[in-house]
Amino acid sequence: MKIDPSVKMNLINQMSPKKENIQNDKAFGDVLKEKLEGVNKLQIKADKANRDLITGEAQDIHSVMIATEEAKLALEMTVQVRNKVIEAYKEINRMQI
Repeated sequence: MKIDPSVKMNLINQMSPKKENIQNDKAFGDVLKEKLEGVNKLQIKADKANRDLITGEAQDIHSVMIATEEAKLALEMTVQVRNKVIEAYKEINRMQI
């Protein structure tokens, strides 16, 4: 199944820090928390879409599949970011002072 490039860009835009966040001097933890909440919202939206499809409330399987794929990609990206953060933390711990 091919994913529409606009869906990918929308997901990347949701995950990447916005310039206004950087200019407001938000802490890294706050930005990270906001992005994780966004991923959680995508997961909830996908779960609701799947439930609606199963119960017959939703007739459009395409929107359900798109919501599910967005949630999947967001989670995969979150895991990759987590892996990079852990990698960087380990690298910093290995540095000699």
